[in-house]
Amino acid sequence: MKTITKTLFTLLGALAFGLQAGAQDVDDTVLKNGLNYLNTPYVAHVLDNANGPEELILNCDELDCQTFVEYVLAESLCPKLANGDISESTFADKVQQLRYRNGRIDGYASRLHYVTDWINNAVRQDILEDITAEKSPATLTISVNYMTTHPSQYKPLANSPENVAKMKQVEQALDGQQVHYLPEDQLPYNGLAWIKNGDIIAITTNRPGLDIAHMGIAFYVEGRLTLLHASQKEGKVCVSTTTLPQMLKNHEDWTGIRVLRLKL
Repeated sequence: MKTITKTLFTLLGALAFGLQAGAQDVDDTVLKNGLNYLNTPYVAHVLDNANGPEELILNCDELDCQTFVEYVLAESLCPKLANGDISESTFADKVQQLRYRNGRIDGYASRLHYVTDWINNAVRQDILEDITAEKSPATLTISVNYMTTHPSQYKPLANSPENVAKMKQVEQALDGQQVHYLPEDQLPYNGLAWIKNGDIIAITTNRPGLDIAHMGIAFYVEGRLTLLHASQKEGKVCVSTTTLPQMLKNHEDWTGIRVLRLKL
């Protein structure tokens, strides 16, 4: 296991940000933990290691959109110690449970690269609840092949036909699954009553071969639904300056959202 410890932002600062923004419920565990990562640098493919076996990496100083959500959820699942901190070993266990299929590390393909697979794993383990499955009748059919048709973009796939073949099996297992989502034209700028602060937002896409384009955390700011996320454009963890519905409209290939909630 490789570990790089997060440079902590003070909780006071995070709470002050939330109060200035007029958040509905800054005391929410997931949202509080997420705000502690504000300004942490965005780095793509931070987990990929082409020169060695797959292993658990804990790098809280460099994040992409998925690892940001994973670390926030893992921290939220950890009980507090007497001094207010959390156990690093417990944190590592929670990250592994979220990141790998059934919590087991068994090569590159055991990591949950496609977010649909990641969501299935977390729901199956009773970590997350699929809120859109309860609240939205709209469905879409999963069709994924991006990783195996673009292996050069992934270091562990670029020179490994074996890893490509294993990822192809993962893609075939996901293909054809029906999932519930909320279409972008049904999401008002002020959100919906059933979307809460701290909910996990997974943005669906019609880009060929992909299921989810981006992830983040729901955050109401002055009555508007925004996204707390690791932003490639901004190069850091930040709160979106536009509403989440406007973000969807600004991206032609973003089609809607899936909403997940941590089961504490």
